[in-house]
Amino acid sequence: MKFYVSTAFLDTREAVEIAKAADDLGYHGMAIPDHVINLETLQTPYPYTKDGKRRWEAFTDWPDPWVMIGAVALVTSRLRFVTTVYLPGMRDPYSAAKSIGTAAVLAEGRLELGIGVGWCREEFELLGQQFERRGKRTDEMLELMKALWSPGWTEFSGEFYTAPRMEMEPTPPPIPVYVGGLSDIALKRAARHDGWIGDLINTDQALERVAKVRELRAEKGLGMDDFEVITPLTDAFLPEHFARAEAGGITGIITMPWMFYSGPDASLDQKIDGMRRFRKDLSLDG
Repeated sequence: MKFYVSTAFLDTREAVEIAKAADDLGYHGMAIPDHVINLETLQTPYPYTKDGKRRWEAFTDWPDPWVMIGAVALVTSRLRFVTTVYLPGMRDPYSAAKSIGTAAVLAEGRLELGIGVGWCREEFELLGQQFERRGKRTDEMLELMKALWSPGWTEFSGEFYTAPRMEMEPTPPPIPVYVGGLSDIALKRAARHDGWIGDLINTDQALERVAKVRELRAEKGLGMDDFEVITPLTDAFLPEHFARAEAGGITGIITMPWMFYSGPDASLDQKIDGMRRFRKDLSLDG
């Protein structure tokens, strides 16, 4: 099982030290979320809580994921980085492709692009992007960005974007694409790519979705051997819990290890100590 340390809601200034500790301690990766702004009031309900309220307080840090990855990539040697999740549809495809590709070069191939289609209409509108048909537009953006990340000249003609003959450098190493979301549409989109990213759900809910993705990929003649399933789990904290998840096809866990020991108000030293204790308690060091 692979374990990714989440940077959600952390003080941005702690990220470099958390990354260095994760690299030294043998964690597989770092999971980095994405929002550009946090509006005081919203008409759009937050879809991942029962009451529609956001999980974070006002003035929580939301650092740019590509600036973050560019920084922590240079102080680590083996740690991988996944976005959980980045919203291409809120950006123009050329700026997004440039930022992602540059981060992938600096990370020397240790970048995994987790994407979603987004839920907050107001954030899309503030950034000048259309909220309607954002799923179709995201699909086309991924196609265009992959073309821009390929060596040589690129031309593109789609429903939303048309690109004359151009090139974009530096050309990054291969970038796997994982799709986040819990809906059937999100699972169908994930089945067409390299992996699926879940949200805060229990193991049974996660395994149900893994089974659905497995069916969807089988319909396309695709297997699960090279397909990644990364998710936080609300009911997993013992070795046998993670063993069950892995047996069901979950390949990676997104976690904040310090939450098991010191809680959300842990100091930086307590966070790093929690990361160390978590690996020891799960016998991940041998």
